[in-house]
Amino acid sequence: MKAVVFPGQGAQYTGMGKELYESNPQAKALFDQANEILGYKITDIMFAGTDDELKQTKVTQPAVFLHSVISAIVGDMKPDMVGGHSLGEFSALVAAGALRFEDGLKLVYARAMAMQKACELKPSTMAAIIGLSDEDVEKVCREVSTEKNVVIPANYNCPGQLVISGDIEAVEKACEKLKELGAKRALVLKVGGAFHSPLMQPAKVELEEAIKNTEFHTPTCPVYQNVDGQPHTDAEEIKQNLIAQLTAPVKWTSEVNAMISDGATEFVECGPGKALQGMIVKIARGNEAITVSGI
Repeated sequence: MKAVVFPGQGAQYTGMGKELYESNPQAKALFDQANEILGYKITDIMFAGTDDELKQTKVTQPAVFLHSVISAIVGDMKPDMVGGHSLGEFSALVAAGALRFEDGLKLVYARAMAMQKACELKPSTMAAIIGLSDEDVEKVCREVSTEKNVVIPANYNCPGQLVISGDIEAVEKACEKLKELGAKRALVLKVGGAFHSPLMQPAKVELEEAIKNTEFHTPTCPVYQNVDGQPHTDAEEIKQNLIAQLTAPVKWTSEVNAMISDGATEFVECGPGKALQGMIVKIARGNEAITVSGI
């Protein structure tokens, strides 16, 4: 069975989608439609923008979404199951027919703008922790976190790789303790804020309103969601999980394991970069029946 998966923020690069735009008339029409919906030429930034321009949350999220979704549409993927990492969950929903292309793009842009505003309300950050068990990282986060200085596990990417998120002071303190505990790396990331943490609550309120006013459909295949790592086909459940995702951890390891348990033997990463392919290889380590590729 084929599982098609979609990357999130961080996969962007200058030139993304350019070859697709120039070589495929259907892709060009969809990119042009996106420019009209957004009210500005996002393709100009995607194809020739600077790294700094592409790193802006309000640009990054629609850019990665467009590259991913248009690649899937043009590639005629026909997945048996889909999933996406954080932002990538919106791409997965479009690929599975739960959201129309236009509605998916509007929601992603609304999400990006809401998250950008939340980031500006309070300085916050994230850090990648390499080489420790999930349990060790969770324990340190509990010890360090206070009501005023929060740090929580945010992205369970694969065994030995977990991203934490929260207030700058708490994240830095957790990094120090995790290095003492034996982490190979505890690296503060260059991101705009504390994604998938309680600090995204203002963005969650805004996104909830947008999602409630958007029509969702029953997907053509199961959509595995970040909040619980499990498959969903009920449109209302999918909406609630999408809202909860903004302040909840991304359970990517659980999600990939659930796909494998449910029969996935082929994983195709659809969109910019190869980050998910690397994670899936580590999650499925020792399982020779699993193939991993990207388009």
